[in-house]
Amino acid sequence: MAKLEIIDLHVSIEDKNILKGVNLEINENEIHAIMGPNGNGKSTLLSTIMGHPRYEVTQGSILFDGENVLEMEPDERSKAGIFLGMQYPQEVSGVTNADFLKAAINARRDTPIGLFEFVKEMESNIEKLRMKPDLAHRYLNDGFSGGEKKRNEILQLLMLKPKIAMLDEIDSGLDIDALSIVAEVLKEEQKQRKMGLMIVSHYERFFEFIVPTHTHIMMDGKIVLSGDESLVTKIDQEGYDWIDAKRADEMVEKRPISVASKVLREALGDSDD
Repeated sequence: MAKLEIIDLHVSIEDKNILKGVNLEINENEIHAIMGPNGNGKSTLLSTIMGHPRYEVTQGSILFDGENVLEMEPDERSKAGIFLGMQYPQEVSGVTNADFLKAAINARRDTPIGLFEFVKEMESNIEKLRMKPDLAHRYLNDGFSGGEKKRNEILQLLMLKPKIAMLDEIDSGLDIDALSIVAEVLKEEQKQRKMGLMIVSHYERFFEFIVPTHTHIMMDGKIVLSGDESLVTKIDQEGYDWIDAKRADEMVEKRPISVASKVLREALGDSDD
């Protein structure tokens, strides 16, 4: 059973602490929604798991099926079965989609995929996603609209068949029809292969299409609250202010009473005893 474990993860960039002790476990056949205000570490978490060189892990560990992910190069993480659908997919002029996908698939196989098998599978997935038929012959993301780039990330997911897929705001740039198509394709793929999903999104609409089994709220580089799909609805209706208030109340309740404060309270007749 595929399992991704993030344990007390601390990450910095250019000496600035971004993640400050993230703990998370994602198993196959689970769908985890990662939500939270902008600038609180969601994209940093996903990029760190995938091995982006810009991010420095200063403490903690990442395990995938018991193996130390931090000792793997990004391509080794991908071959192991981890996938990242990027928030801002890069354009690569001079490399066609077909060549890119074929090379990526062959990197995971002992023997190269047959041309007929590859073309058949790619065309089938392009049709599922209702993408333009000429996509295979276009340069990777070059001249693509925002929505086309996001669907192209899902095409890569379908072709590479990861065990755990991380999607960073894959719904941004998609209109409502495209959102519905992408969600349906993802649900079918997840159900068929029991793939684990980790989805960063700000929008309840996407999680109406793909209902999470777990929901996590990230604030100030930590997961401060976890729950089920009902937490998505609460965030959509009430925002994040109530979580800040809840955290403040908890901090006050847990704050230790100094000896001096206790003596003063007793002198004033305000003892808790």
